[in-house]
Amino acid sequence: MEYTWRWFGPPDPITLAEIRQTGATGIVTALHEIDNDTAWPAAAIAERKSAIEAAGLSWSVVESIPLSEAIRTGGPGRDADIDAWATTLRRLGAAGVRTVAYNFMPVADWTRTELARPLPHGGTALAFDYIACAAFDLFLLERPGAADDYDEAERAAAKAHVDALDGPARQRLIDNITAGLPGADAGYDLAGFRAAIAAYRGIGRAGLRENLRYFLERVVPVAEAAGVRLAIHPDDPPRPLFGLPRIVSSAADARWIFDAVDSEANGLTFCTGSYGAAADNDLVAMATEFAPRIHFAHLRSVARDLVDPRSFAEAEHLAGDADMPGVMAALIEEEDRRRAAGDVGLPMRADHGHGLLGDAERDPRPGYPLYGRLRGLAELRGLEQGLRYRR
Repeated sequence: MEYTWRWFGPPDPITLAEIRQTGATGIVTALHEIDNDTAWPAAAIAERKSAIEAAGLSWSVVESIPLSEAIRTGGPGRDADIDAWATTLRRLGAAGVRTVAYNFMPVADWTRTELARPLPHGGTALAFDYIACAAFDLFLLERPGAADDYDEAERAAAKAHVDALDGPARQRLIDNITAGLPGADAGYDLAGFRAAIAAYRGIGRAGLRENLRYFLERVVPVAEAAGVRLAIHPDDPPRPLFGLPRIVSSAADARWIFDAVDSEANGLTFCTGSYGAAADNDLVAMATEFAPRIHFAHLRSVARDLVDPRSFAEAEHLAGDADMPGVMAALIEEEDRRRAAGDVGLPMRADHGHGLLGDAERDPRPGYPLYGRLRGLAELRGLEQGLRYRR
């Protein structure tokens, strides 16, 4: 497989020169400085690609071309925003970038209640606590109608949780949840977050699915013509939050996406952590079934809470609840099939990682430390080689 590394561009405290030493050969990045409704200039794409190649690496995957909320809600300006997105897609294809990851999560990207949970060995991990999230929703965000989404016991537990937080801890919970996209500098304040959620009132799961279909019907033909493969990222966590629908959470959701626009260019970012946060997602079965449509792999594992499996923490890449050897074996089979057919290989990256050693001193973006991901990448590379050796 092609080992890649997510890099957030020149502001990233981890440099391309350091990334080259990790064992990664490909870069996963985007032009994060450009607004979501603006097409990326061809010159800016070429400049970023040139910088990556000058470091001895290749720009393997775009993660991501962000979608405007108008695209997701079907609101005013949707068609213009889709046209801009498609223009970026054409320009990336012309520059030789062949894989584009994106997500269709309303308002919030991946959501965590803790960005640095202390671990027994001294490192830190991202974590999601369902009751802490409910406490935010009910008593800090004060979303209208939120009480209807929780039962009496959950509301009581959430109240106890928020009452135990002092002022700085409450603000930290707010900041953790409303931070926005990885790579983006702007998130929401509470009023903005509440307003963004309100824009989805009345859309529901069926409406959001139809907005995704509308988007795919317009951009998948562009991707085909440009020689680009699209890879939608699953919801994280894979369940509704803040009254917002989720439509990329399960195997059934993936099948619906493939049926909506049946094209090889319409594929998945197979994130074992996102899908794996739901106990009823069989990762090995999904990797096997969807292998031809997996265009990018995020390999990480989460450990679901034994009392409330809706809560979880990021685990070591070969620990937690994911059957990583089984997933890797399925991906190796697909990689070999593609290579035999003369196709490009399958890009993967060690997603997220524990904060280890001197990671905190670098102030990396949450989930994207140097040493934690370096450890994960080394473990995954070793797993692949071990599985290949045993064949």
